[in-house]
Amino acid sequence: MYSDKDPKKSLWRWLVPLLAVVILAAALHFAHAERDIGEESAQAIRDAVQSSALQCYAVEGVYPPDLAYLTENYGLTVNTEDFYITYEAYASNLPPEVIVQPKAQKGGGR
Repeated sequence: MYSDKDPKKSLWRWLVPLLAVVILAAALHFAHAERDIGEESAQAIRDAVQSSALQCYAVEGVYPPDLAYLTENYGLTVNTEDFYITYEAYASNLPPEVIVQPKAQKGGGR
């Protein structure tokens, strides 16, 4: 029996769209994972700054006036290259407000 259908052509008809969907799903997964890592890093920096400020309060009885005081006197190191860090101390007896935001990626990626 003769058939006009070429088995190779029918294979490509479903294989190409399937590969496109798999590649798209992988790209979306990695983009989501990278965003989650950035958010986790920002939270870790925020926690480290707040912990150092609390340590300073426990030792000295006052919260530090700025982030530089923590880096100079308590050995805190933070990634200011990839993150904006806002440290606002309102009073020496109140905990500071710490905001950490990732900087925009240069060149569209890593």
